Amino acid sequence: GLILISCLIQSSDIPQISIPNLDKVIHSFFHFVFTSLWFLFFQKHLNSTTIPKPLSISFGFSCLFGIGIELLQALLTSTRSADVFDVLANITGATLAVITIILLNKSGRISKI
Repeated sequence: GLILISCLIQSSDIPQISIPNLDKVIHSFFHFVFTSLWFLFFQKHLNSTTIPKPLSISFGFSCLFGIGIELLQALLTSTRSADVFDVLANITGATLAVITIILLNKSGRISKI
């Protein structure tokens, strides 16, 4: 919900910070957290003892959500626009979450969460 709201509010309401590509880092971070939390949700609710299915679902959900947000920005807001680089940043964050989860699983730490 927070990601949706923050992506659809008027851009004039967002404080201006002049750090190059900071918005892309924020997109990546949001989708890293988004994918990780949905992975934990799907793993628990699917009663999955392995990670491929909940990881695939959470990654796909994150990517589709990110693309959907960009489309909504283009269609529903007058101060925001769709940006293919935002979608790439979203996918990068989701991919980093997948890599992190796989590494945690290989080390045996994912089962402790």
